[in-house]
Amino acid sequence: MREIAFQWITRHGYAGIFSLLVFGIIGLPVPDEWLLTFSGYLTFKHTLQFFPTFLAAFLGSVCGITVSYMLGRIFDTYVLVKYGWIFHLTPERLRRVHTWFEQRGRWTLTVGYFIPGVRHLTGYVAGASELSYANFALFAYTGAFCWAAVFITAGYLLGEEWSRVMGSLHETRLIVIGIVIALVLAYICFLYFRRRRLERA
Repeated sequence: MREIAFQWITRHGYAGIFSLLVFGIIGLPVPDEWLLTFSGYLTFKHTLQFFPTFLAAFLGSVCGITVSYMLGRIFDTYVLVKYGWIFHLTPERLRRVHTWFEQRGRWTLTVGYFIPGVRHLTGYVAGASELSYANFALFAYTGAFCWAAVFITAGYLLGEEWSRVMGSLHETRLIVIGIVIALVLAYICFLYFRRRRLERA
C-alpha cells in the first residue's frame, strides 16, 4: 500500500496528497505519516512546492475528519440511541460522554492525529457524542495543521535520509507498543492472581 500511495502522489501531485489523506483519515489503510513525510521529501527534491503541499495535506486531513464527524453525527448517534440499551449505553451515559468531550475530550482531536489508529476514530466519536461543530473544528483543524506541518517539514529537513529515519521510528514504535502491551497484560495477571489470593484468604 505504501508504494501505491507514493506512486499516486508522484503521478497526481497535490490532488493525490489531498485525496489519499481524505480516505486515510476516514479509516482506509493509507500510511498517513509515510505519505506526509514522502511529500515533504518531494518538496526537498523540488518536485513539489512546500506551501501547496502543506495546503493539500491540511485540507485533505480537515475534509477527512469532517466527513468522519458528520458520519458520527448522522449514523452513530442513531445506532446508539436505538440499540445502546444492549450495551447498557443509557441516555445518561451518552450525556456524560458528551460532557467529557466538551470539557476534556476535545484535546484528543488535536493530539490524536499523532497516534495511529486514534486519529481514525476521534471524528466519529466526536460526532456521536454530539460535540458542537465549533468545538470540533477548533481542536480537530488545529491538530490537522500541526500534524501536516510536522511530518512535511520533517520530510523536507531529512532529505535523502527520510526513508531510513521513518523506518527506524516505525521499528521503535512497534517495540514500544509491544512493551506497553506486555506491561498491561502483566498488570492484569497481577490483579487477577491477587484477587484470587484474597478470595482464598
